[in-house]
Amino acid sequence: MSRRSISKRTAVVTAVALVTVGTVTAGVSMAGAEGEKKASKKQIAALFDGWNDALQTGDPEKVADLYAKDAVLLPTVSNKVRTDRAGIVDYFEHFLANKPVGTKVQTIVNVLDGNSAIDTGVYRFALTDHDTGEKRTVTARYTYEYEKRDGEWKIVNHHSSAMPEG
Repeated sequence: MSRRSISKRTAVVTAVALVTVGTVTAGVSMAGAEGEKKASKKQIAALFDGWNDALQTGDPEKVADLYAKDAVLLPTVSNKVRTDRAGIVDYFEHFLANKPVGTKVQTIVNVLDGNSAIDTGVYRFALTDHDTGEKRTVTARYTYEYEKRDGEWKIVNHHSSAMPEG
């Protein structure tokens, strides 16, 4: 074999090897993406129960633990947009004084992929005035946007607003 044919053969073998490695790598990446297990709609809807249970502790820190570090909270009974843990804790310090107990009225869940989902709908809160003990009910629209971070579902965006007609 001449030096030139050896160089050509080496180039062809190298090219085939590179294409093979690239194909295998792409295949593994695609398999990983497709193999990512999506949560069920029921699992995402149940995240509300964990949030509601955290409310029942009366501890704003426990509630804030359910939110991502960069979460945004647009709360029902505050005009302030909360964009950090301190703001979220502050909101729940005030909200929890009313001993809220939430119940979902309507739920629409969209599981976007293995790491993100949206739960939107209507919920109702039974509230008890911390000064008078008077009970009242507030119905509101909600949206929770969840992302799985480090294996845990976190709230990254939470919007809640009182129903415009009541």
